[in-house]
Amino acid sequence: MHDRSGAEEMSAVPHELALGGVYMPPMLVAALVGAGLAVIAAKLLNRSRLSRHFHYPPLVFVALTILFTVLVGTFVIPA
Repeated sequence: MHDRSGAEEMSAVPHELALGGVYMPPMLVAALVGAGLAVIAAKLLNRSRLSRHFHYPPLVFVALTILFTVLVGTFVIPA
């Protein structure tokens, strides 16, 4: 039998997040936030006309989505 205190049994990493009574895995939430941040970054790149320097902007959008998802999943929502 393991003798653990209550604080040790509850880990800091959430196993699911409840949003409006619907349970979602933290990686899904991180991916949604990452995609939203990528949309904002893409709009800023388009507005400042920096996206014209990219050979294939949709691939840059996918890369930004992955980058922001990893950053949000690592630092904001530990998935």
